[in-house]
Amino acid sequence: VWFPIQISWHTFQQDRGAGFSCLIPYKCNISFFSFVKDSHLIPPSPVVHVRGLCDAVVEADLVEVLEKFGTICYVMMMPFKRQALVEFDSLESAERCVRSGGSEPVFIANQQAFFNFSTSQRITRPTNSDDPTSKNKVLLLSIQNPLYPISTDVLYTVCNPVGNVQRIVIFKRNGIQAMSVEDAQKAKMALNGADIYSGCCTLKIEYARPNRLNVVRNDTSSWDYTKPFLLHRDRAKGRQRQAILGEHPSNGYGPHCPLLPLPPNSRYRRSHEPVPELVSYKQLVPKTFSSTVPSALLASSAVAMVSGLHPNKMNCSRLFNLFCLYGNVEKVKFMKSVPGTALVEMADEYAVDRAVTHLNGTKVFGKKLNVCVSRQQAVIPSQVFELADGSSSYQDFSLTRNNRFSSTHSHRNIIQPPTAVLHFYNAPPTLNQQQLLKFCSEHNAPAFTKYKVFDAKPSSKTLSGLLEFDCKTAAVEALIVLNHHQFRIAGNSNPFTIKLCFSTSTHL
Repeated sequence: VWFPIQISWHTFQQDRGAGFSCLIPYKCNISFFSFVKDSHLIPPSPVVHVRGLCDAVVEADLVEVLEKFGTICYVMMMPFKRQALVEFDSLESAERCVRSGGSEPVFIANQQAFFNFSTSQRITRPTNSDDPTSKNKVLLLSIQNPLYPISTDVLYTVCNPVGNVQRIVIFKRNGIQAMSVEDAQKAKMALNGADIYSGCCTLKIEYARPNRLNVVRNDTSSWDYTKPFLLHRDRAKGRQRQAILGEHPSNGYGPHCPLLPLPPNSRYRRSHEPVPELVSYKQLVPKTFSSTVPSALLASSAVAMVSGLHPNKMNCSRLFNLFCLYGNVEKVKFMKSVPGTALVEMADEYAVDRAVTHLNGTKVFGKKLNVCVSRQQAVIPSQVFELADGSSSYQDFSLTRNNRFSSTHSHRNIIQPPTAVLHFYNAPPTLNQQQLLKFCSEHNAPAFTKYKVFDAKPSSKTLSGLLEFDCKTAAVEALIVLNHHQFRIAGNSNPFTIKLCFSTSTHL
């Protein structure tokens, strides 16, 4: 005679297992049943281990179903394991939860969940401020599986429909400051465990140690929304269940990604929050297509302001060599009144957004670049002077063929932050490693440590490959100095203009 029995692996995997089912003979060694019985003898604990959750579950779903058993003190989501830990205020409440789950099915987000006592007597918090009674209004957001860039605009879009966001600071661990303790608690319940984009950028939310965020400047890494006089940026509102911002953001030139607003009767929406029309995440498109994009989605200016430039080693051409990787560059002008600062006018606002996102904070020639959106709407060639290297402080690049976003092959451009590996192309087919090293030495550029050439077709007239440097800073400096330099080869009337960009490879 056989009968089904379910064995929980909870004891052996410490809140990580999901259990399995098997068939056990009726007449078998009694010691096996003793083993099965002992595996369930976990000491009762106020912490309950929840298994079998679906991908769509957030903290609020757990609280809504389980609060009938008693007051819930804390919830830890484990979205990639489809599990969670729920801490009750008393042992009796946890026992009611486990007992109820064993006697009848308990459904969370329309899927049956399974319950057992945790081996822990308390969920470990980062700090004592994780206790909601601490009146902390700062949330700590950890972005798990971050396949796409997360900026202050993205976090504002996600969190503001739930409660007024005052400040955002993005560092190794993201922080959000809500207006009140109630807003912070509501945001944690509504968003903890949800994906910002489908299948990635999963939010794990805890209460932070500080009770206030300090914002030094407004950019993609930090923003103070209580300062109305600072530069205005778009604040799209709304959230989609589970995948908060809909599908993945376009990587440069794709279609809009829909972002659905909170439903009017949502339990997470503030009562005074209006129901917006359907909006979309900002896409990055060429200027020729910008007429089809709603004006509310555009950035405030097509001009970037760059400070922290080395006064003797930077000029208009070298700034062009760096910024052209993120969009067409129209004009570059160094400011006479502010040494080490320049304005870069690009083809559209999206190019500026990309440049700010990828270049802000980059170290070049011993100085740290500060790249932000300028309040100027255009670069005017006034107060032109001579830079330290003898070149002009103003240069117009609108007609140069080195702009990479005007041709039909612009979708092939690699848009990503600086790395220690450079991709070179359009080089002479006879160029070798020693010639490249000599080229670096002649122009006082950092030398590469590894060299790789791609296999070219027999009919190919150019050479391409990868150059690895000691560090990211060395690669950035080499790109700034060497990008768009010309090689003249005997027998060819036209020179080869070598082009560089940051590679998606991290090493060779």
